[in-house]
Amino acid sequence: MASAPIAALRRFVRSREPEEHCDTCGRALTSKHRHTFEPKLRRIRCSCDSCLPLQALRYREIPKRVIPLPNFQMTDAQWDSLMIPIALAFFSYNTPEARVIALYPGPAGAAESLLDMSAWEDLSAANPELATLQPDVEALLINRIGQVRQYFIVPIDECYKLVGLIRLHWRGLSGGAQVWGQIGQYFASLQQKGNACQL
Repeated sequence: MASAPIAALRRFVRSREPEEHCDTCGRALTSKHRHTFEPKLRRIRCSCDSCLPLQALRYREIPKRVIPLPNFQMTDAQWDSLMIPIALAFFSYNTPEARVIALYPGPAGAAESLLDMSAWEDLSAANPELATLQPDVEALLINRIGQVRQYFIVPIDECYKLVGLIRLHWRGLSGGAQVWGQIGQYFASLQQKGNACQL
């Protein structure tokens, strides 16, 4: 009977469950759902459209804009003065602490680097677009791996997406070829999002 093989195959095929659920009501979410951010704990929350206004009473809604900064002004000396131990970092203004914080991704997650505020002020003076960063929910994301020099204004969830990608794919002491390939793909995708935002 023709349906018998199909029925047998169906036992091995599971319906694809959504990976994320609303943190307020538990409803399954699509990949295009919105996020909110809890500044004090630096925690991202998923939200369905119905619960977004409820979450916004306590958490900040994360915007969607991605802005490439091809004319960003930063010298190697300025980068060194920020004292970031690797070539990736993101910077955002944290309202509970009333200061700009610098974080860099690694295999153990996002680590905070002590930020010389005079160095940040010099960078802000040279790049007026940094004044448009929304506190808590947007960040300056910097990629200076090898000869690359990329700068973006991004939603804070994009930064933690990069952190998660590195944690997932890092192997050994140097990370391995896979993680560096994933990082390259991430920034290529980010550039495409930025181009789309500017259309």
